[in-house]
Amino acid sequence: MRRTAHPLALPRYMTPGAAGMDLAADVSADVVLRPGERRLVPTGLAVAIPAGYEGQVRPRSGLAHRDGLTLLNAPGTIDADYRGEVQVLLINLGRSPVRIRRGDRIAQLVVAPVVTIAWQEVENLPATARGNGGFGSTGSENGARAPGAVQGGRGEAARGSAERRAGGSGGHRRSAARAAREHRTGPPEV
Repeated sequence: MRRTAHPLALPRYMTPGAAGMDLAADVSADVVLRPGERRLVPTGLAVAIPAGYEGQVRPRSGLAHRDGLTLLNAPGTIDADYRGEVQVLLINLGRSPVRIRRGDRIAQLVVAPVVTIAWQEVENLPATARGNGGFGSTGSENGARAPGAVQGGRGEAARGSAERRAGGSGGHRRSAARAAREHRTGPPEV
């Protein structure tokens, strides 16, 4: 890890069970983010993440809850071969301006293992109970649709939803995954 000429404290875990280390703003003057405004905020740090790992830059829950301040690209990824300064892409989703001062903790850094793969092109993908249903297509136990879901939409998701509605009783619906499990293994024992 390399710091700037006027370094801030190194990131550290704030509690013994913390997964993330806090990143601080390395700004020479206060930065004010108006509602809806986004800005790259420097941390004054450049890191060499070990091969096989990545750095994940994540929002701090307190800032998001209190001020509406979060990361536009959450989580941001710091690749193992990146050597530039770590910057945090903040956005103010709140209703009031937010002032960021030098040393303010603005994000968290989580270091996590990375699995790399090699793609294999095929003519057809293996079938699953879910198929190509997405965006709320598996429904929920209480019958609520995902926000933005349209009843009677196009494709597999709409057919799956109609099948689930027909298969329910007393206003309760089974998800496609649950129905497939029950079909495969029989009904769950109570």
